[in-house]
Amino acid sequence: MIVSDIKELIGKTPIFQFSATDYGGQDQSRIYAKLEYLNPGGSVKDRLGHHLITKGIAAGRITKDTTVIEPTAGNTGIGLALAGLAYGLEMIFVIPDTFSQEKQQLIKALGARIIHSPGLEGMQGAIEKAKLLAAQLPNSFLPLQFENQQNPAAYYRTLGPEIAQEIPGKITSFVAGVGSGGTFAGTGAYLKSIDSTIRLIAVEPEGSTLNGGPAHEHAIEGIGVEKRPVFFKNLMLDGIETISDSEGFYYTRLLAARYGLLVGSSSGAAFAATIRESKRLPKGSKIVTIFPDGGDRYLSKNIYGQLKEASSWNFAQN
Repeated sequence: MIVSDIKELIGKTPIFQFSATDYGGQDQSRIYAKLEYLNPGGSVKDRLGHHLITKGIAAGRITKDTTVIEPTAGNTGIGLALAGLAYGLEMIFVIPDTFSQEKQQLIKALGARIIHSPGLEGMQGAIEKAKLLAAQLPNSFLPLQFENQQNPAAYYRTLGPEIAQEIPGKITSFVAGVGSGGTFAGTGAYLKSIDSTIRLIAVEPEGSTLNGGPAHEHAIEGIGVEKRPVFFKNLMLDGIETISDSEGFYYTRLLAARYGLLVGSSSGAAFAATIRESKRLPKGSKIVTIFPDGGDRYLSKNIYGQLKEASSWNFAQN
C-alpha cells in the first residue's frame, strides 16, 4: 500500500486471536484483541485526534490561526498533533508531570508545546489548568475529550463498525479499559446497537473509582477515572473489572514474551479482564478487547522487566 497522507493509515488495524482455554476459559472460546497500537501515532487516540480536528474545522471552531489546547495523558495529544500537522496548527497540551516521558517526547517531535500540571492532582488538575489557559488565550480551541460528545462519536463511527465487520459470528462480550470513557462508550454503544445481548465490561486499575474503590495512584497508565465518565450516562454496564498493577503488568509482560505483542500496561489490564470474563461465559464465547497503545512509550518505567511467575496469584487462580 502506498499513501501520501498519514491520515490514510489511521484505523483498519488487525485483530489478534487468543484461545481462552489456554487461560482457564471455556472450551472453544476465543479472545480477540484489536491492535490499536499499530495506528501511525501508536494508539487508539489517533482516531479521536483526526475526528476532533476535522469536526472542529467543519464547525468553524478551528482556523489556521487557532491554538488547540488539550489536557491529556499523552496519547490524545499525539493523535491531535498528528491530525493538526496538515493544517499547521499550534498545539498546547497540559500533561501531569509524572506521566510517561516517551509520550511527551513524541508530542514534541510533532511540533507541539507541553505545559505540566502537578502529578498529584491527576487528570483533573490538567483539565483545570487547560481550561484556565484557554480562557486566557484568544482564538483558542479546547476539544476537552473528557466532556466532548465527539469523543465517543469518533469510535461509534470507526472502531465499532470495524470490530463488528471483522469478528466472525456473534460477539459475546466487549471488554475494554476506561479513561475518558469515549473509546469504551462509543464502541460499546455501536456494538449494542447491532446486538443488545452483547455484554459490556469496563476495565479500570486499582486506584480508579469506577467500581467504588478508594482513589489512589497506580502504575497502569492510560486508564482509570476520578469520577464516572459523562459518556456513561445512558450506557448500561454488565460489569466492571478492577485490575491491580501487579496483575496488569504481569500480563503486559506475558503478551510480549509469549506472543510478541509489545503493548502498554492498559492492554495487559484489559487482557487480564478478558480472562476473568472468559471463565464466567459458556462454551464457544467470543470476547473482544482493545490493546490501546504500545509499550515503547513506557520503556523508562521498565514496563518489560523480566517476566516472572507471580508469587501471590496466577491466571489459574483468578
